[in-house]
Amino acid sequence: MDFKLELVTVPVSDIDRAKAFYTEKVGFNADHDHRVNEQLRFVQLTPPGSACSIAIGTGLEDSMAPGSLQGLQLVVADAEAARVELAGRGVEVSEVHDFPWGRFVFFKDPDGNGWNVQQLPPRD
Repeated sequence: MDFKLELVTVPVSDIDRAKAFYTEKVGFNADHDHRVNEQLRFVQLTPPGSACSIAIGTGLEDSMAPGSLQGLQLVVADAEAARVELAGRGVEVSEVHDFPWGRFVFFKDPDGNGWNVQQLPPRD
C-alpha cells in the first residue's frame, strides 16, 4: 500500500496576501481558490514539480496559529540557484548553509511559517 502525502495545511492570517506571496514570489501554481460558503474558503497551491500541495484558507484548520508551522521542506537540484531565484522574486532568503545532509536556504512566509530548501548531498 502506498501512502502519499499530497496536501499540507499552512495557517495564515491573510489568505490573499499569502496566496500572492506563494504564487508571485515563491512561484507556486494556484490550483484552486474556492469559497464554498462564508465559513469555508479553500486555496490549493503547488510548488512546480511537486506531488504535494499546500492549502490555505478559512475553515480549514483552526487549531494552528498563523506562523506556527516550521520545517516545511522543498527539495531542489541546486540550492544556490534556488536562492538566486527566490531572492530575485523578492523573497527574504538566507545565504546557503552547508551541512553533511545537504545544502540549505531558509525563508519565511509573511506570517512566519518557516521553509527549508534542500539540495540533497551526492549519493554513492
